[in-house]
Amino acid sequence: MNKTNIATMFGATDVSTFLGLPSCPSPDQVNAKAAILGVPCATPYASVGPYCANGPDAIRAAAAPYAANLEHMDFDFSAPLLPGGPQDACDLGDLDFSEDSASNRAAIKAAVSAIVERGAVPMVLGGDDSIPIPMLQAFEGRDKYTIVQIDAHIDWRDEVDGERWGLSSTMRRASEMDHIERIIQVGARNIGSARPQDYADALAWGVKFFTARDIASGGMTQVADAIPNGSNVIICFDCDGLDPAIMPGVIGRAPGGLGYWQTIELLNAISAKARISAFDLVEFMPDCDVDGLGALTAYRMVAATLGLVCRQ
Repeated sequence: MNKTNIATMFGATDVSTFLGLPSCPSPDQVNAKAAILGVPCATPYASVGPYCANGPDAIRAAAAPYAANLEHMDFDFSAPLLPGGPQDACDLGDLDFSEDSASNRAAIKAAVSAIVERGAVPMVLGGDDSIPIPMLQAFEGRDKYTIVQIDAHIDWRDEVDGERWGLSSTMRRASEMDHIERIIQVGARNIGSARPQDYADALAWGVKFFTARDIASGGMTQVADAIPNGSNVIICFDCDGLDPAIMPGVIGRAPGGLGYWQTIELLNAISAKARISAFDLVEFMPDCDVDGLGALTAYRMVAATLGLVCRQ
């Protein structure tokens, strides 16, 4: 059944890129402030396969109705989303992937590295939860970085079923990278894969945790206070960090996640104090979505961050 979409009244047309942004054929040809890169899969698990591979396409489809309206007011910014217009950013399409996790990781690292070499901020649309590992590796030897992770789970397992580079190990692998000097984790709640020793290891390394309960009682100011002025921040955004009422399309729903405005407040606080060096959004699973609600929320999180990046 076709649904009436108010966007058609405002000139919406079919587009294939995120928000109808200009397409770019290769990471080494980026000429923009930010570059959208779809990464459907890093680790295709034998048990579930590439479980979020259709995530980037679904996010682009949710953004498509607004492509004709980029010059309109965006009231989250009190201005148009992109201050310099569509040329502020570009879309590189999706990386190819295979059943070979190592080659997938190498391709992700190479693409992100090429974007950074061009002076642009990589905006990665996932895709499975292990994608941040090679994205973070691409920054080796460049500077020192703070990770702000939004996630229901802390991802400090050393391995799961023999896989050390997978969905539950992203922050432990990050902690082993010399260029990562600080990790701030926001939104942990309920039961996940972490054992008590994993949490103890994270605390011993120096992670600053702000659980979902901490945020509910104390707000986002406490997180902002933990971000040093002038730092380089990489945002690792797992969709299950959000309340499933606005983000049902995840593999691991957990009640009590962050709300839309809490998250927007955090993104703005990061931008006010630091430089956003990269952004990834992972674990959007269209097969678990409800009426496109999660895709809409995911698109807005990417767009909100994109607007901040283009104002840096």
